[in-house]
Amino acid sequence: MSDTIFGKIAAGEVAADIVYEDDDLVAFRDLHPQAPTHILVIPRKPIPTLNAVQPEDAELIGKLFLAAAKIAEQEGIANSGYRTLINCNAAAGQTVYHLHLHILGGRPMQWPPG
Repeated sequence: MSDTIFGKIAAGEVAADIVYEDDDLVAFRDLHPQAPTHILVIPRKPIPTLNAVQPEDAELIGKLFLAAAKIAEQEGIANSGYRTLINCNAAAGQTVYHLHLHILGGRPMQWPPG
């Protein structure tokens, strides 16, 4: 497991408000939400950034997005709309170097994000 806070959440070493988990993924509420619904979906496998994804991770990355759709339905935001987002490296806003997919919803989203 990763030494990051997300790796520790995935390993069950740090508590989180978990909304979904399976053998490959864990999803939990963001501690600093940017929308009424703000959930992070992480692979249990420690992958530091999107740049580190390998061809053998293709199925796992697909599972991130399938889980996001399931979680959006579960949270009641699937029909009204939601945003999924992956930040890659510091200039994009990544602060925890364990790949994670943000699910944001419950309010209108703007473009560009502000």
